[in-house]
Amino acid sequence: MPFQIVRFSGGSGPDSVAYATLGLSEYPLSSSTSGRAIRQELLMLAPDSLTPDSVASLLLQVGSMALGSRRALLRGDVIGTAGALVPGSELTALYVTMPVCFPDEFATCSGSDGDVVVAWLVPITTPEADFISRRGWDMFEDQLVEQDPDLINFQRSPIVLHD
Repeated sequence: MPFQIVRFSGGSGPDSVAYATLGLSEYPLSSSTSGRAIRQELLMLAPDSLTPDSVASLLLQVGSMALGSRRALLRGDVIGTAGALVPGSELTALYVTMPVCFPDEFATCSGSDGDVVVAWLVPITTPEADFISRRGWDMFEDQLVEQDPDLINFQRSPIVLHD
């Protein structure tokens, strides 16, 4: 693979870990909206109890997809839907957003070849993905703020969507 997956203890809270691509940002990806080149790394947060291979394989798959399409993942994008992301989960897709659970400075860092954007991949359900398609990512994020689900929990229940 042209990039690695790294695991950090102490994700966004107790009993959580962070996984990220490392080296994906060496390959500029094109924005589907502006056409400009974007260097990015991908982030996922998960409970410490989740098998590391589960999350690492998701990041490898999504990072490889981005490289193959040469397209950056933008806020509001949905990847999937497919089967359960992990066994026994209702979560079937990934939603791309900013890493709001970290300080603002974490979302973009300066690299030797320019800025690198960090995209947080949040596991979501099929109805949540459908809601984003119908109503837009900004309405979905309003629902997240209102309901404050545990976005790190791969076994979480779907949020109640208000059309």
